[in-house]
Amino acid sequence: MSEPTFPTGDDYRAGKPVPLTLAGPAGAIEAIVEGPEPDVPSRPLVCVICHPLPTEGGTMHNKVVTMTARAFHLCGASTVRFNFRGVGASEGAFDNGDGESEDLRAVFEWVRAQRPDAEVWLAGFSFGSYVAYRMAAELKPGMLVMIAPPANRGYGFDEVTPFDGPWLVVQGDADEVVNPADVYAWVDGLKQPPELVRIPDTSHFFHRRLMDLRGAVKNGIRPYLPAATTTPDD
Repeated sequence: MSEPTFPTGDDYRAGKPVPLTLAGPAGAIEAIVEGPEPDVPSRPLVCVICHPLPTEGGTMHNKVVTMTARAFHLCGASTVRFNFRGVGASEGAFDNGDGESEDLRAVFEWVRAQRPDAEVWLAGFSFGSYVAYRMAAELKPGMLVMIAPPANRGYGFDEVTPFDGPWLVVQGDADEVVNPADVYAWVDGLKQPPELVRIPDTSHFFHRRLMDLRGAVKNGIRPYLPAATTTPDD
């Protein structure tokens, strides 16, 4: 498989997703690259976003994942969404987070090689936030964004080396899948806790609260955004 190149220019502005097939440790990885909103100055920033649990139907097209990407596009950043092994056109089979971590490493390293001019950040929703967290200490993204992290689901969060950079956690107070109290206790127990945003009356999938999620992500990442390099007219 020949290595695809990162798209440029108007070909990958938000609303014009560019499908790519990347080489992964278990075979092909299906991915989508999407750029900033057309009327927003572009920033040298790419966020790789991980989707929720494949065995429960999680894909890169999940609404929380796409809304998180939208928040980045509105801030002038590009995003890369991808399907873990065994999902969509990605080859391989579900591997309980181990193989999925290898998939993330492959995607992240591809972005970093393709965009040496840009910061590369990590984000994830639910199971995807665990994979992102698990790999953050190794990959050293410019920022980590975790949405509804499954701190009570037996993934061994306490065994992961905590991330030591800018870090945002967004959690719904009425999450029916991840116990919010467990998430808050995990955050409170960290030596360098992340910024925590609690959204009241919000379920795991942010039903009817996706706009609140978008705002929480935009506000949370804004202080750490790199300076814009282009204007919308460039």
